[in-house]
Amino acid sequence: MDSRGQLAMPPEKGSLCQYTGLPRLRLRLPIRILVVDDHFVVRMGLAAVLKAEADLRVIAEAENGFEAIELFRKHHPDITLMDLLMPGLTGIEITAAICREFPDARIIMMTILDGNEDIYRALQAGARGYVLKKMLGPVLVEAIRTVHAGERYLPAIAVKRLAERSAVEPLTVREEEVLELVVKGLSNKELADVLKITEQTAKVHLKNILRKLDVSDRTEAATSALLRGIVHLD
Repeated sequence: MDSRGQLAMPPEKGSLCQYTGLPRLRLRLPIRILVVDDHFVVRMGLAAVLKAEADLRVIAEAENGFEAIELFRKHHPDITLMDLLMPGLTGIEITAAICREFPDARIIMMTILDGNEDIYRALQAGARGYVLKKMLGPVLVEAIRTVHAGERYLPAIAVKRLAERSAVEPLTVREEEVLELVVKGLSNKELADVLKITEQTAKVHLKNILRKLDVSDRTEAATSALLRGIVHLD
C-alpha cells in the first residue's frame, strides 16, 4: 500500500524505474522533416531554426522536384517543407505528385508570395499548411506541430486571401492562358496566333478577364495577375 492507502504496483522487471524510483515516461519521437528548396542558404537557415527545437529533426534536403519525390519515397517524412517557386517542377506540382502517391503526406508550402491563387492552388494540390517566408521562425515551428497533429495551418493573411478569391468569379483555363500571354506583352493578334484562335475571340476573352479582375486595361490586368499569383514570371 502507498501513502494514500492505494495498492502500489511494482515496476516492471528490468525497467529503469525499478532502479531509480522514477516514474515511467512515454518515449516521444521527434517529428521527421524533409526540406525542399532550391537555395542552399535557405535550407541551411531552416535547418538551423529547426535544430533548436528538441522535437524537430531534419532528415533530408532536396533542391529540386525529382529529388524531393525520391527522398519522400525513401524516408516517408512526417512533415515536408516545400518551397513554392522551384525551377523545373514547381512546389505545387511536386506537392500534387507526392500526394497522388502518398495521400496522407503532410506538406507545408513556404513562399514569399501571398497571392490568393497561389494559396488556393497549393491547398488544391494537397498542402496542409501555408507559411510566408517572412514569418519563419516561431510561426514555422507552430505550423509544423499543428500540421503534424493532423490539423491545417493557415496564417490570417492566407485566410483573408482565400476569402477574397471566393468573392471573385474564377477565370476559365483559356482565360488564364490569354492572361499569361498578356503578362508577357503579346498583342491580341500575337496571342491569337499562339493559341490558334481568331483575334476577335482573343478580344472577347480579354474583355471577360478585365471584368472578372475588376480592372480597366491590359496593364492593370497584368499587374493584378502577378499580385494574385495567377501568373508567375519565369
